[in-house]
Amino acid sequence: MRRLLGLFALTAALPLAVLPLTVAAEKRPITEKDIFAFHWIGDSQVAPDGSAVAFVECAVTANHDGYETAIYVLELTRAGAAPRLLTAGPRDTSPRWSQDGKQIAFLRSVEKDGKFGPGQLYLKTVGSDANPIRLTDMAKGVSNPSWSPKGDAIAVASATPQDPDAAKLDAARKARATGDDAHVSDVRIVNREVYRMNGEGNLDPSLVSQLYLVYLPKADGTQASPWQLTGGRFGVEEYVWAAKSGWIFYTSEHEEEPYYDAVDHNSIYGIKVETGEDHAKGLPATGFTADLKLSAHGLAVSHDGKRIAFHAEERPSPPAKQPSHQQSDLWVMDFGWNEGIPNMSPAPRDLTSKLSYEMGSGVGGDNTAPRGAGRPAIAWSADDSRLTDVAAKQGSALLVSVDAASGAVTELTQAKQAVVGFGASPGGQKLVALISNPLLIGDLFSIGAEKAQTQLTHVNDALFSQLDLAMPQEMQVTPTVHASDIAGQTIDTFVQLPPGFDSSDAKKKYPLILNIHGGPHSAYGWIFDHEMLWMAARGYVVVYPNPRGSTSYGEKFANVIEDNYPNDDFHDLMDTVDAVVKLGYVDPEKLGVTGGSGGGLLTDWTVTQTNRFKAAVAQRDIVDWANWWYTADIGEFHQYWMKPAPFDNLEAYHDRSPLTYVNNIKTPMMFILGDADYRTPPTAGGEVFFRALKYKKIPTVMVRFPRESHELSRSGEPWHRVERLENIVGWFDKYLMGVCEPQYDVAPVDSSSCKAK
Repeated sequence: MRRLLGLFALTAALPLAVLPLTVAAEKRPITEKDIFAFHWIGDSQVAPDGSAVAFVECAVTANHDGYETAIYVLELTRAGAAPRLLTAGPRDTSPRWSQDGKQIAFLRSVEKDGKFGPGQLYLKTVGSDANPIRLTDMAKGVSNPSWSPKGDAIAVASATPQDPDAAKLDAARKARATGDDAHVSDVRIVNREVYRMNGEGNLDPSLVSQLYLVYLPKADGTQASPWQLTGGRFGVEEYVWAAKSGWIFYTSEHEEEPYYDAVDHNSIYGIKVETGEDHAKGLPATGFTADLKLSAHGLAVSHDGKRIAFHAEERPSPPAKQPSHQQSDLWVMDFGWNEGIPNMSPAPRDLTSKLSYEMGSGVGGDNTAPRGAGRPAIAWSADDSRLTDVAAKQGSALLVSVDAASGAVTELTQAKQAVVGFGASPGGQKLVALISNPLLIGDLFSIGAEKAQTQLTHVNDALFSQLDLAMPQEMQVTPTVHASDIAGQTIDTFVQLPPGFDSSDAKKKYPLILNIHGGPHSAYGWIFDHEMLWMAARGYVVVYPNPRGSTSYGEKFANVIEDNYPNDDFHDLMDTVDAVVKLGYVDPEKLGVTGGSGGGLLTDWTVTQTNRFKAAVAQRDIVDWANWWYTADIGEFHQYWMKPAPFDNLEAYHDRSPLTYVNNIKTPMMFILGDADYRTPPTAGGEVFFRALKYKKIPTVMVRFPRESHELSRSGEPWHRVERLENIVGWFDKYLMGVCEPQYDVAPVDSSSCKAK
C-alpha cells in the first residue's frame, strides 16, 4: 500500500508540463478497465491553524477485488508541495486533527484470518516515523471520532447492547450446551418491519450506537478504559462537541418503529462531559432536550456555544398532505443558558426555505470514493455570523456561505462543477474543497475570494493525460406534455458525444443511449460519470436528462410526479430524445435506453409505453410497486409515493406498475441485478420481467452479481463494476450495432449474420 499510493501521489503532484511523454502522445478513448487505475480522494480535514489538510486516498487493490485506503497530509503553506503519506493502510479512514495540530486520530481496520475486523481508533503523531498507537479494542469497533475541546480525549460511537442482561440471556439461548444436545442456534427471530438494510445485511436490533470517551495513553504507556457516555434502548444518530462549554449535543429518535410515522422527526439531546478520568462513573445526566417536529442532521455548534445549526426537511403536520420531496434547508436553533445549562429559545429557524438550494446535498455521479468518503459538515465563521455549506442548484453542487441571521446565500465556488466535500479550519479562514466535474474524478482545491480556485492535488493526471475526453454538451428542452405545472421551466439535458465526433459529417449517424437517473428525487449534473464517458467512447451518443422529479430545480419541479410516478417524467425523457434526434446526427432506428433504481423503473415503464427503443437495460429496477412495498428494506420510503398501503389503494399501485403493461413490450431487455440488493429486490423487479419476457419469447437475459447491493455501480467490487459496464454496452452492441455477443444467446447464432467485436 505504501508503495502503490505513495509513488502515485508523488507522480500525480508533478505539473503537467513535466509529466512523461505520454502527454504529447496520441490520446485514446477511456475504457471500462480504467477504473482499476482510478484514485479517489475522500474525507478531507483542514488542520486547526490552516497550515495543512489531511485526506483519505482510495485506490483499487492490486488484484482488483476491492479497495484500499491510506491517509495523506498536504502542506498548504508551501506552493507545489506534494502530499505526504501519513498512514500506510490498507484500510485507514476518518482522519481528525488534535486541537494543537500535532496528532491525527483515525480509524483502522486490521486483517485477521483473511477478514478485516471492525474499525478501531488509532493515534499518529504528525511528522513522526513511529507506528500509530491503537486506542480502542471494542468488540463492534468504533466510528465517527471527534476530539474533546481540551484535546485530552476522543469521543467515538460504537454498537452497544440495548439491554446487557437481555443480551446475555439471548446468548445463552443460542448456545445450548447440554451434552449430546450441544447446539449453537443460527435462527433469527424477526419482530421489526425493518430487519435488514441494503449494504449492511441483516440488522441486529439488540444493538444501538452509543457514545464513548476514549482517553489518551499516559506517559507510562497505560490507558484508562473508555467511558460510556450514552445508553438505553435508543441509539445516537450523530453528535457534536460544543467547543467552549464541553457539552456534547446529539440526535436520537425515541420511537420503537417509526417507519410509518406521518412526519419523520427526532430530538436533540445534550450532556455535560467532564473529560477527566475521575468523572468516568456511570452515564452523564441528560441536561438538555429539544423535541423537534423535523429530522435534524449535520449538527454544528457555533463557537460561542449560543446556537446550533443543522439540515432538515420540514414536512407539514397531519392531516396536511405530505409531499414526496421536501427541500433540505439550513436551520439554526438558539440556546439560552441558565447557570451553565442550555435550553431551547426560541424554536428553530429555517434560514433557506425561500431559496431553491438543496442544502447539504449534491448531484449524482458514479465515482465518489467507494471507501472513506466521509461527508461535508456545516462550518461556522470565526465570528459566528455565517455558515459554510454545500448546496445543489440546477445540476451543480456549490460551496456557499449563508448569513446566520438573514439566510442570504453567497456562492463561493463556480457553477458547472460539483463540490463533493470540503474541509474548513476553525472559523472558516481556510477552505479546501473536493471538486469534481465531467472530466475530473475529484481533486482538492483551495478556495479564495471571488470564487477563486487553486488546484492542490492531481491524483489522476497521469492517467487522464492519456485519455481523449470532452465535456458533455448542455441542452434545454421544452416539455410538450402538461407543461403548465412547470411553466417556464425546461428540462436540463446533458449530451455526451463520442470522441472524434464531427458535426460537419452529415452522413454519419450515431446510435443513441438514453440514460435515466434514479431517485427519482436526485439529479445528474456537472460531475464525473465514468459510465457516460465509456458509452460515448464505444461510439454512442449518450443523453442523460433531469426530467420532472429531479432535485436542484426547486420543490415544485420535484413534486410534480407525486402520486403520478412514472408518467410525466416519461414524456420529458422522450422529449429530450426527440430534441437530440432532430439535430441530425443520431440514427432514430438505433435507440437504446437504460437506467438504475428509479431509472430502472423508468426503463421498464418506457418499453411498456413505446417500441421506439431497439434494446433496453434495466438496472436494479422495480416492475411491481405492490411487490416492492412488501419486500424492500425501507418502510418509510413508500408512504410518499402512493398512499396508503397497496391493500387499501391497489388501483394506484396497479396503474403505475410497469408489470401491468407487460403485454406491450417488444423490446429485447437485459436486467442488471444485485443478489444482495435489498433496496430494490430482484423479486420485485427484473426477475419478474425476465420470467414474463421469457414466456412471451422476447429476447431477455439477467446478469446477476453475487454479493452486490444497490450500490453496485458506485462502490461494488471493482471487477463487478467493470463487468456491469461491459454487459450494458454488450447488449446495446448486439441490438444497435449488430455485434456478435454469443453469451446472451440460448442457441448458437450464425456468426456470419453479425459483426465480430
